Amino acid sequence: MIHGEIRWLVALAAAVALARFSYGLALKKEYGGLDRGLMSGFTGLLDLNLVLGLVLIVGLEGMTGRRIEHAVTMLLAAVAAHSSVAWKRSEDSAKKFRNNMIVIVVAVLLVVVAVVRLRGGWIFR
Repeated sequence: MIHGEIRWLVALAAAVALARFSYGLALKKEYGGLDRGLMSGFTGLLDLNLVLGLVLIVGLEGMTGRRIEHAVTMLLAAVAAHSSVAWKRSEDSAKKFRNNMIVIVVAVLLVVVAVVRLRGGWIFR
């Protein structure tokens, strides 16, 4: 149950980060500690959910074709989220805001595809 509920925290973290990064990009703000924290929080929640899902697949529910497809797609979403480290040391705030927004959108799209393919919908269990 926890694995299924954390997706809402991932969605909330993504929404907050996208709003903050859009604001920072539009107003040409400096990329700061709060922004790093939001990206780290999003990535951390995604990682946590990935680990919980892998525990479910391996330990409790078993490996079926749909579950393996779901796990691989979620792994790709986590890899996408971690790609933000590529511009971590950049001094260009606009680049960080823009690239992190792209990363979050790609990761969220992968999560949505993974959930819909597994369950047949985002909300229904």
